[in-house]
Amino acid sequence: MDLQSIKNRFGIIGNSPALNYALQVATQVANTDLTVLISGESGVGKEAFSHIIHSLSSRKHNPFIAVNCGAIPEGTIDSELFGHEKGSFTGAADSRKGYFETVNSGTIFLDEIGEMPLGTQARLLRVLESGEFIRVGSSKVQKTDVRVIAATNKDLLQLVQQHKFREDLYYRLNTVPIRVPSLRDRKEDIPLLFRKFAVDFAERYKTSPVQLDDEARQSLMNYPFAGNIRELKNIAEQISVLAVDRQINGKELGRFLPETNTNRLPILAHVNGQESHEFNNERDILYKLFFDMKRDVTELKRLFFEVIQNPSLAHQNPGFLNEVKELQTSDISAPVLVSSNVPSASQPVVMHAGDIHDHEEVEESLNIMDKEKELIIKALKKHRGKRKDAAMDLGISERTLYRKLKEYDIDQ
Repeated sequence: MDLQSIKNRFGIIGNSPALNYALQVATQVANTDLTVLISGESGVGKEAFSHIIHSLSSRKHNPFIAVNCGAIPEGTIDSELFGHEKGSFTGAADSRKGYFETVNSGTIFLDEIGEMPLGTQARLLRVLESGEFIRVGSSKVQKTDVRVIAATNKDLLQLVQQHKFREDLYYRLNTVPIRVPSLRDRKEDIPLLFRKFAVDFAERYKTSPVQLDDEARQSLMNYPFAGNIRELKNIAEQISVLAVDRQINGKELGRFLPETNTNRLPILAHVNGQESHEFNNERDILYKLFFDMKRDVTELKRLFFEVIQNPSLAHQNPGFLNEVKELQTSDISAPVLVSSNVPSASQPVVMHAGDIHDHEEVEESLNIMDKEKELIIKALKKHRGKRKDAAMDLGISERTLYRKLKEYDIDQ
């Protein structure tokens, strides 16, 4: 069965290379009994991959059950998975079969495996290695033939290092790893998914499907989607129900996209041995602005005091005054610390301590809102009014840029 047939059968939408690779691995491993570990962020559709693997396996006519390990209390998860005997604990009025017993010869999907308690992990490891388990409160060893597919949205190796997950279980589960990509890693699939959801909701609510113009489509593709497909589906439903017009532009779409605030300072990253800054919102831009101002002021002070200590410096180094002027006229406005009556490079420079009072200190506004407005206007001019490019250059979302344009009454 080719990939397109699998997508049609299981309702998988998208053509990104990362998604296609994950599907290819799932189909190749399906007809074996190997344990599979599916990893990926919350909302990417990890459970759908477990259904694909089971449905394409030789166990497809046998039971399948999905268990959310994070939703079962720690005190009862052993009983849920392996069963218990009557009277084994308070409330155990009767004997009960666990999932590994009822799903014998089938497949069990253990979602959020990283939430499983350490004691239960030891029991699961025994099942994976020998196919044996013991009910809670019993001493009788029982056998089971169950294929295990596990999924996690956490870094299990990190949990291993923190002693919250067994290392031997991790390597036993990770026989075949499948990484389901997030929407941020398959942006080209976002318009396809939105169109599918819009058509589905139009049929449900007896209306015509909403459509996105080019600007709205690009905005949707640039949105980070922390909730992945689940969040995209929710947004599509909101727009289908609440939008007045069926044709959605960028401004209208911005009403439905939640604000993405990340309270992080600029991150200093090392890429190929070089330093680069990643700015996540308008606050980071302001931090960068003030850092640059401080650096320029510090440099200007250094040059100024060098002249005081060594007046012949300007005569010996004709480029010195040019450097001072560049700092005075830089884009990041800094206080002017040098007198406007600076001699030319051909004139001797004579300064005395008493001359310092003649120097003029002029400070431009350091108001955050003024600087933010100035940066926005510069970005729009730089990109000739293209708000999408300006927002990207500023490191903010288009929705935030629209809000700022209205807030500062910037006419574009």
